Amino acid sequence: MAITTINAETLAKMFLAGAANLDAKKEWINDLNVFPVPDGDTGTNMTLTIMSAAREVSALDKVTLSALAKAISSGSLRGARGNSGVILSQLFRGFTKVIAGCEELTCGVLATAAGKAVETAYKAVMKPKEGTILTVARGIAEKAAELADCDDIQTFMEQLIKHGDDVLGRTPEMLPVLKEAGVVDSGGQGLMQVMKGALDGLLGREIDLSIEPGSGAASFAKPSAQAEADIKFGYCTEFIIMLEKEFSEKEEQKFKAYLESIGDSIVCVAMDDIVKVHVHTNQPGNAIQKGLSYGSLTSMKIDNMREEHQEKLFKQSQQEEAPKAEKPAEAQPHKQYGFIAVSIGEGLNEIFRGLGVDHLIEGGQTMNPSTEDMLTAIDSVNADTIFILPNNKNIILAANQARDLVEEKQIIVLDTKTVPQGIAALVAFSPEATPEENEENMAEEISYVKTGQVTYAVRDTAIDGFDIKKEDIMGIGDDGILAVGKEVEKVTLDTISQMVDEDTGLISVFYGEEVSEEEAGRLAKKIEEAFPDCDLELQQGGQPIYYYIVSTE
Repeated sequence: MAITTINAETLAKMFLAGAANLDAKKEWINDLNVFPVPDGDTGTNMTLTIMSAAREVSALDKVTLSALAKAISSGSLRGARGNSGVILSQLFRGFTKVIAGCEELTCGVLATAAGKAVETAYKAVMKPKEGTILTVARGIAEKAAELADCDDIQTFMEQLIKHGDDVLGRTPEMLPVLKEAGVVDSGGQGLMQVMKGALDGLLGREIDLSIEPGSGAASFAKPSAQAEADIKFGYCTEFIIMLEKEFSEKEEQKFKAYLESIGDSIVCVAMDDIVKVHVHTNQPGNAIQKGLSYGSLTSMKIDNMREEHQEKLFKQSQQEEAPKAEKPAEAQPHKQYGFIAVSIGEGLNEIFRGLGVDHLIEGGQTMNPSTEDMLTAIDSVNADTIFILPNNKNIILAANQARDLVEEKQIIVLDTKTVPQGIAALVAFSPEATPEENEENMAEEISYVKTGQVTYAVRDTAIDGFDIKKEDIMGIGDDGILAVGKEVEKVTLDTISQMVDEDTGLISVFYGEEVSEEEAGRLAKKIEEAFPDCDLELQQGGQPIYYYIVSTE
């Protein structure tokens, strides 16, 4: 029987199933990162974005299309992390603008909504690049327009998914860097997993958690600092199942056995037509999709316990070492200018504090701050004009999105893609200048800074003319790989050699948490010997993942 329309309850189930499927595949999507670095986090960012919306959807008392649209748009907008997460939130924002005023959805309405989603997302990106999630979304929208007169939503969605997969498979031909690395676009893959989960939700199917063959995913075990943490199961997952089929004692025991196979700290209480579920697991999507097999979900809540632990430690360190920076906004004196910077590593944090930063946002491995994090930081700084230094190209869109949501303060987002650029921008700031003059002067100073970052490879690949093997040491510059080798010190020196030119007067080196002071000192001597005409600054950065962050000016 054809499915001609879908109502709010069905769409909510589809959205939650899409979120669960994305969550289940996030590590696989992370592994599609072009650069084989240990902080490829597209899947994580997209999952955190959609789960922010999923929590708001699950909290709805009465599910209407209007309320559902608001929950999806608001939740994803504020929870957006990283470029991929921001683009996903904008796709949802455009989609929900169309469905909000409807009583039910047809193929025609869905086609119009898909077109509006793509239009909204493209407007949010200053320089859209083809071969990305935007290309995949546009391909889906164009196919939807062709099928707008279709009278079966299942057929409609199956055709969209087939076409979306085809466009995704062609992304390496649009972006040579994808072809060289042997992967498809990770953001586009994430979007396809949302679509496929939504179709499963529509049809009441159990979500397929298997990884699709031939989709450009590298096969390797990704090193993870979090995997070595004391917390065995990282996600506190809670939800209530509104039962839609029999939940016998035998079925309850079967469900509990499944939860025990993926986690611990399990609470499963059945009362009449609802089941209260609590589990600590590394696979919250699995728990959710299993719950969906019994009925619809409400009061869904997923907390990253490792992230909460890290944030707690970070806040404690700020309270101990910089209590003034932690004062609530109302306790701070009002001033003309304020500063927010994204940073990680106590050494780098101290440098930013010393340069007058009012609020630091932690932004390390797979922890790109969300739009909501940015808004919280803005609220804490009692200033008329606030400069935001994202210090990571994957955070700039979230910062811009936060800026656009603030009306009572002037927010200026500087285009700092690296920590050294952020430091240089702060040095160029003048309290006597106007906001516009400072923005211009700081942006000019950023343009003079070259940055290199030294880390390890998490998989084999070929990129930028280098044949890289897993665990090789890489020096990554502003525009690609600069050096590859087996030794950290040699690769760092080779990286600097690629960055220094006749105009270079200063070399700055920030050593990470895995580098000792003695090792950094030995490197500094070799840098001074190799580049006697340059001044050298060596500082402890304490950053994870990257052995050294270096810059030249």
